[in-house]
Amino acid sequence: MSIKNMFSKENLKSDMLSSVVVFLVALPLCLGIALASGAPLFSGLIAGIVGGIVVGMLSKSSLSVSGPAAGLVVIVLSAIDDLGGFQGFLLAVVMAGIIQVALGYLKAGIIGLYFPSPVIKGMLAAIGLILILKQVPHLIGFDADAFGEMEFMQQDGSNTLSFLVSSFDHIYLGSLIVGLISLFILIAWGSNFIKQNKFLKGVPGGIIVVTIGVLINYLFGAFYPDLSISGDHMVNIPVISGLDSLGAVFQFPDFSLLTNINVYITAFTLAIVASLETLLCVEAMDKLDPHKRRTPQNAELKAQGVGNIVSGLIGGLPITAVIVRGSANIEAGAKSKMSAVFHGILLLIAVAIFPTIMNMIPLASLAAILIVVGFKLTKPALYKQQFKLGREQFVPFITTVVAILFTDLLIGILIGMAVGIFYILKANYKVPYHYEEEKQVSTNNSKIRLELSEHVSFLNKASLQLTLEHLPHNSNVILDGSRSTKIDYDALEVIYNFKESAHEKNITLELINIPTGSTVTVKH
Repeated sequence: MSIKNMFSKENLKSDMLSSVVVFLVALPLCLGIALASGAPLFSGLIAGIVGGIVVGMLSKSSLSVSGPAAGLVVIVLSAIDDLGGFQGFLLAVVMAGIIQVALGYLKAGIIGLYFPSPVIKGMLAAIGLILILKQVPHLIGFDADAFGEMEFMQQDGSNTLSFLVSSFDHIYLGSLIVGLISLFILIAWGSNFIKQNKFLKGVPGGIIVVTIGVLINYLFGAFYPDLSISGDHMVNIPVISGLDSLGAVFQFPDFSLLTNINVYITAFTLAIVASLETLLCVEAMDKLDPHKRRTPQNAELKAQGVGNIVSGLIGGLPITAVIVRGSANIEAGAKSKMSAVFHGILLLIAVAIFPTIMNMIPLASLAAILIVVGFKLTKPALYKQQFKLGREQFVPFITTVVAILFTDLLIGILIGMAVGIFYILKANYKVPYHYEEEKQVSTNNSKIRLELSEHVSFLNKASLQLTLEHLPHNSNVILDGSRSTKIDYDALEVIYNFKESAHEKNITLELINIPTGSTVTVKH
């Protein structure tokens, strides 16, 4: 999208409105991820602000939104302990950012092009399911778990499913009422009546439900105190009351630990995991983008790297592109990356000027927004569509969904990738050549023609090997490479090894347009 289009009146209006929804979603997530990570609460807010403003300005992604990521919680929690405190960890964040910038210049972002489509779709569907399962407790008023927590296994030994079941024993009626009303409004906001209304269709439902949630809770406080929502059931931004508390907000890296090997181990771990999550996210957002715009992966790594350097220098958590924020951004109707920038500015304003007002927002209203975002990521129609595409698409897809749901994002992706690669290998195993067999009646021998495909790679080695090994005795075999533009060394090695042993089965072998075997090591 050009700069002119980005700042057009129509796009600015859409981006400003959608940024409010992303801001409302990001605010409790920043706090919840910091809490779950064992880091200061402000570190999550700093990361959200930097992810919005700094990364948003530098990124060339149209719709992804960056900030602290739930997928890094376990790494952060462990690293803070290993490095003797938060300031040592901040140094690792800065170093991780430098590594990401280097990866961008080394063009490592090309890895993002190799994620199979069913795995990406499975990841989105799984995150949708996790959002629903994780936010239902907050919707009904059981806020014992951090708002941004995404792991299946909890530190207390429970898991997502057991926690969901137990939450129904701890329903808080005020939150339940606000949550259900919010959910009803959001569902109604997707109806044709709203879509056909010129004014209402331009207002994101998330803004409406938060406003109504605050209003309902005010009425509870005035007329039904027993239903009033407060404490852990609300957004809880620490209030900056003076210079002393402002000094506690910004912590700085401990550069005296530059000689500590654990800093570099943590930095490389953060850089690799954050980069993979970012590449996965931007690939997923590009698939969801109505205009199908493509994000330059290497430029994204550089932008994320700069963001992590800045975040680490001023006391923030590590940053990645985050699917939950990006999905909410798309759902709210964002047109360009300015939505991400505006959401970062709103986070800054909320923290610096209006924390008391922000603390009036019930978590139940925000949970309703995320549940709807989750449902749209994991619609039943998606599963039906993938099933119709056949086993090769559906099995990697559903494997990724289940693996992420019961482990975490990266482990689930790796499992899904492994299954996807299996089907790729299987497909290559089937199609390295065209096979024709003709029975010669006079001699009772077979005349077999193997016409190799355009590119015979190492992936075809197993298929070619097994086919040649199972050729019948006393055959006349023609192996034709006329259509091939490239035959990998591995395949040539198989062919010339077979040529050496063909006489043992009384097979006559004729090679046509097969590259010379002079450089191939033949096994005798």
